[in-house]
Amino acid sequence: MQIYTDLASRRTGEERAILLALAEAEKRHEQHWLHLLGEHAGDRQRLPLRSRVLGWFARRFGSVFVLALVQRAEARSTYATERDATPQMVADERIHAEVVRTLAARGRAQMSGSFRAAVFGMNDGLVSNLALVLGIGATGVSTGVVLATGLAGLLAGALSMGAGEFVSVRSQRELLEASTPDPLSRTVYPHLDLDHNELALVYRARGESPEDARVHAERAITSYRPDSVQPRHLHTEFEEIGSAWSAAFSSFGLFAAGAVVPVLPYLFGLTGRSAVLVAAILVGVALLVTGAIVGVLSGGPPLRRALRQLAIGWGAAAATYLLGLAFGTQVG
Repeated sequence: MQIYTDLASRRTGEERAILLALAEAEKRHEQHWLHLLGEHAGDRQRLPLRSRVLGWFARRFGSVFVLALVQRAEARSTYATERDATPQMVADERIHAEVVRTLAARGRAQMSGSFRAAVFGMNDGLVSNLALVLGIGATGVSTGVVLATGLAGLLAGALSMGAGEFVSVRSQRELLEASTPDPLSRTVYPHLDLDHNELALVYRARGESPEDARVHAERAITSYRPDSVQPRHLHTEFEEIGSAWSAAFSSFGLFAAGAVVPVLPYLFGLTGRSAVLVAAILVGVALLVTGAIVGVLSGGPPLRRALRQLAIGWGAAAATYLLGLAFGTQVG
């Protein structure tokens, strides 16, 4: 209940009203348990640490991250197996999970473009440069060569990722714009012949039956008003895709941030196996963190996503390290 109230304090309008309604529903559930506890109600303990931490994040940030965590908490509700929970409470909890899922989906949609670029950029930077540094280092070349290779891989990869994301997002936006009906075409409606209604072909091309398309077209023509024509707006779709520049800079910056991690041991003067080990550990920690964040935001189990990310990253790096050992000399 308190988490929803804290989240509502950071929201306005309809979203605030929805969160307060959820808090009110949780208040009814609390009253049910207080009634059952009777005179023992005063023995209630403080909120669990998890709930208090979530409340703190909700008050400070009110982000989609918190909503995703609340979504998982609602989905794990034990009311279905709780003997003293009423059927209505069980149903309430299931619906609460869907409400929170929908609220979180809004935030996910708004951040999808830049978030995707950030996650891919960070992960690619960590894995690709760790694999590059370990593969080169395993051949037995000098520390200076490994460091130069790592920095070159950082810059080349960041530029490639940034350019690739820019082209990808820009192309997607252009395809969307080209496929969206142009409302300015309505300005020719008064000049169309109702007996030979070409507008019906448009609706037939969109999947309507010939008869439905004819009725739709006639209604569109007869109800046309010049002041009803509005410029084409693609704000909703564009928000879901994200800005091309935002995706490019996010990808560039996050790739560079990830790619510098395996280079750090060499920057601080470590050499040989010690540098390899420290680089692998640092990248492993970063992979666990990014995997857990992706798991939380996607509504999945954070630990499983984190371990999956770690296994993939270390697996790729191990392959190149073994290849470097096979074609070079032992790291000394």
